[in-house]
Amino acid sequence: MQNAPTRAGTSGSRLAMRSAVIAALGGLLFGFDTAVISGTTDALQDVFSLSAGGLGFTVATALIGTIVGAAVTGLWKPADLFGRKKVLYAIGILYFVSAVGSALAPDWMTFMVFRFVGGIGVGAAAAVAPIYNAEVAPPKLRGRMVGLFQFNIVLGILLAYLSNYVMLQLAPEATAWRWMFGVEALPALAFVLLLFLVPESPRWLMKVGRVNEADRVIEALASDPDEARLAHQEITEALETDGAQQRGTFFTRRHRKVIFLAFAIAAFNQLSGINAVLYYAPSIFASAGMGESASFLSSGGVGLINLISTMLALFVIDRLGRRKLMLIGSIGYLITLGLLSAIFFGQGQDFSGTASMFVVVLVMLFVAAHAFGQGAVIWVFISEIFPISVRARGQAFGSLVHWGFAAAISWVFPLLAEVVGGGTAFAFFFVCMVAQLVWVLVLMPETKGVPLEKLQSVLGVGDNRQVRSDSGR
Repeated sequence: MQNAPTRAGTSGSRLAMRSAVIAALGGLLFGFDTAVISGTTDALQDVFSLSAGGLGFTVATALIGTIVGAAVTGLWKPADLFGRKKVLYAIGILYFVSAVGSALAPDWMTFMVFRFVGGIGVGAAAAVAPIYNAEVAPPKLRGRMVGLFQFNIVLGILLAYLSNYVMLQLAPEATAWRWMFGVEALPALAFVLLLFLVPESPRWLMKVGRVNEADRVIEALASDPDEARLAHQEITEALETDGAQQRGTFFTRRHRKVIFLAFAIAAFNQLSGINAVLYYAPSIFASAGMGESASFLSSGGVGLINLISTMLALFVIDRLGRRKLMLIGSIGYLITLGLLSAIFFGQGQDFSGTASMFVVVLVMLFVAAHAFGQGAVIWVFISEIFPISVRARGQAFGSLVHWGFAAAISWVFPLLAEVVGGGTAFAFFFVCMVAQLVWVLVLMPETKGVPLEKLQSVLGVGDNRQVRSDSGR
């Protein structure tokens, strides 16, 4: 290491926090890009003459791009080849191009291409931004800084709902949907410009042999010399295990249990119907008899509830445990989905004012149940259950399952709601959540406070070698 920094200790922490906040803006764009289409579904159906199935496929296009982005980022590993910061630049450019292209698209096929491009950015951001945050954060702030990404996803969803409402009020009716997509270009451009203010990941710099440059970044990020030395030691140890991580075989009998656990929690996450509700919230409210403006404003309330519930869950997840949050969320799912199904069956096409407001309240409570349970637990749980030799691939596997089911559910939901009605659609999600509750009660292990090496031993997937970076933390 070079000489310790002479700057005040707090300046390093400020740089680390600033870098993490800027990188986490990729999560805000993630949430904005995936949710902005919720306010445009009716317009897209009219402008491009889409059937219910065509609308579902249009909404799912970005999610298919997300699967591709996650797969390419996981398999090709551009962040390892070119650096985390360069890939974050590329992600910001993808968001910008997608926003402008979607807003100006002259036909359906062009629109689909640009939405697919945005989806690639979302998938890549989910893989790269949390890695960057983990690698620039000091140990005592790492959990909080990595958690900024999840927080920003939910914040982005809320901002998309509010932006859609504002555009509906200000823009001409015929082009409001184009403005809804186009407004994303502004935060995307800001994201690209702000990246000039952050350093490259010191871990990547050391990996490619730029050790002196890495040491300067480490010293700039650290709050004191001891923290800088610890960060240097951690990076060195982590790099020593990279070869072992790459040699580990993923699809083996020994990993069967944790692969099933990851598959189950990722699949149930989307079988709850959460993305269908988030993407089609204005349409759901409209089908319950609400006017267009009220439907959009109610969607903003959904985004706010999502944000508040996520913040609360992140505050208590290490106190209550992952399994207890999943139990609370599962019960919340069953109550809200059951009542929503009953209301849609009972009201048919003729909703009373009271029934419409009840639908709004139940949708908000449904989103709260998701954010407090599945939304908070899924990525933490998946990151904990895999041994270090296959942990990166386990996270990628869970992500692919999650986005695959998200694309399928979002594609099918409009057709399902049109053919069999909203009551049957919500009843289907209710049955799936009964299965989740059984899974949580019978098969889901609690991972709170359990050292990773002990947890993997209990699950029967422990690595043959002990990795220092996994113990004593």
